[in-house]
Amino acid sequence: MTAKNKTVRIGGASGFWGDSSVGAPQLVASGQIDYLVFDYLAELTMSILAGARLKKPELGYATDFVTVAMRAVLRDVIDKGIRVVSNAGGVNPQGCADALAAVAAELGVPLRIAVVTGDDVLPLIPGLREADPPVRQLQSGAAMPAKVLTANAYLGALPVKAALDAGAQVVITGRCVDSAVTLGILMHEFDWAPDAYEQLAAGSLAGHILECGCQATGGLHTDWDTVPDWAHIGYPIVECQQDGGFVVTKPAGTGGKVVPAVVGEQMLYEIGDPGAYLLPDVICDFTQVRMAQAGENRVEVQGARGRAPTDTYKVSATYLDGFKTSAHMTIIGFDAAAKAQRTGEAIFTRTSELLKENGLEPYTETNIELIGAESCYGPHARASQAREVVLRLSATHVRKEALQLLAREVAPAGTSWAPGTTGFGGGRASASPSIRQYAFLLDKSHVRPVMHLGGQATDIAVPPGSGDALRAVVARSAPSAAQADPADAADCVEVPLIRMAFARSGDKGDISNIGIIARHPEWLPVLRAQLTEVAVAGWLAHLVKGKVTRHEVPGIGAFNFVCESALGGGGMATLRNDSLGKGMAQIVLGMPVRIPVRLLLNH
Repeated sequence: MTAKNKTVRIGGASGFWGDSSVGAPQLVASGQIDYLVFDYLAELTMSILAGARLKKPELGYATDFVTVAMRAVLRDVIDKGIRVVSNAGGVNPQGCADALAAVAAELGVPLRIAVVTGDDVLPLIPGLREADPPVRQLQSGAAMPAKVLTANAYLGALPVKAALDAGAQVVITGRCVDSAVTLGILMHEFDWAPDAYEQLAAGSLAGHILECGCQATGGLHTDWDTVPDWAHIGYPIVECQQDGGFVVTKPAGTGGKVVPAVVGEQMLYEIGDPGAYLLPDVICDFTQVRMAQAGENRVEVQGARGRAPTDTYKVSATYLDGFKTSAHMTIIGFDAAAKAQRTGEAIFTRTSELLKENGLEPYTETNIELIGAESCYGPHARASQAREVVLRLSATHVRKEALQLLAREVAPAGTSWAPGTTGFGGGRASASPSIRQYAFLLDKSHVRPVMHLGGQATDIAVPPGSGDALRAVVARSAPSAAQADPADAADCVEVPLIRMAFARSGDKGDISNIGIIARHPEWLPVLRAQLTEVAVAGWLAHLVKGKVTRHEVPGIGAFNFVCESALGGGGMATLRNDSLGKGMAQIVLGMPVRIPVRLLLNH
């Protein structure tokens, strides 16, 4: 088969460390894949793995990849000629490879394992701290923190390609961009050059669709009630062509749902500016991507564009910033929300006084949430009369003993104050390190990706990129223009946004991304006029403290809202229950929107 007519089939078996164990066996048994990819790493995961390696030097990788996923499918993978690429290596890719080699030896399976290193730039931190110009945090501009725990550059796809070119059956990386495990496969199979930017953007999009597992097959879909057989939901497969076009599908006979709305939600997930999605190998433009149903549970995707990348890698560093704790209790009965709020305030008042009496500093941050009373909705809450509420108290402090004091003073609420207080969440809360992310840019010349296979180490040459590319991205950012509202000149009815749109949200540090897709193309002008940056910022003002920017995605009739300073410091440090912003789209879907009756009646 010529490359022009070849189809490369890649299955995504894991969207994070903690995903279900059913993904890999399901995909391998399907007979529908040539490659199997796993994504395990998030910023918090890297910190957890770093801590694990400090305790046991042989750890620091996603152990489930070896002991659960690969052990279950290794024989079948080899028998069927399926090759595997995973970022399960975390902060110890070689340790992961050694553990997998031991399993292969135990099972009597010969295995060629390649390892990609070079992402760990922690040794560079002392020099970078003294650099001129100084290193600055991407979002806030803050200086480098004192207690850096980890620092990993997001590598690209070229090391994965090199490993597959050299004959590796399994490729294990440390930190790379999530989509690189897929793009590296496609660069290998189709021999895409490093400057074939259109294809690289398309391959990156294919990887982006796969990287979150079942989110591409109906998971987290707005119309969740239309997604069948959750218990047996299918994991995603992309069928890719030489020109970069691909079809998204899933194993035959599995649950889930693959339609343009589902795949579109995933495309917008956590991408920032859809016209300038920055990756190490390419700057992607997804604004003109088109999706079409190509059969049952088959969606054809085309139209990704690409241009030359920047001359920097993004580095995700983590640092220790004191300690944090969260405690829970349930309060039942009349006025449960009011009782819970008063209870939380009383505990923080009492413990603040005790901290002072014991010579301890004040809390650095506190937070009270009433789960069940819609406290995340702020002024839009409708559940103030709830008769069962979980009170969630969270706090940070520079000293662990201060939070231990707080933990001791939670249980007395069971006899001291509100009737119906119970359910103390399994015992006394514990304090844990508060780990924050610090993201910055690092010139590619400072990073040395290396591919290891069969006792040989091969340096991977990476094109330097261009500083002009990043300046061009910054220059294209502009506020959305005001639009005439078609609803102003017609008889209208007010409906919640969910009646008119699909939506999906997620995080990038302290930034929340909210993708909105019109349910019908003719509704897009109405949404464009009413879902302005000002309107969305106002609706989310109780959560979002920074700038809100709207990006248009006309190819699928959508917008992506980028909300800065929106997550209370980000997933690793925030005290919010919705630490990753997964609920923010749901809150926006409650916004009232006016629509002409004639448009509504057409659907």
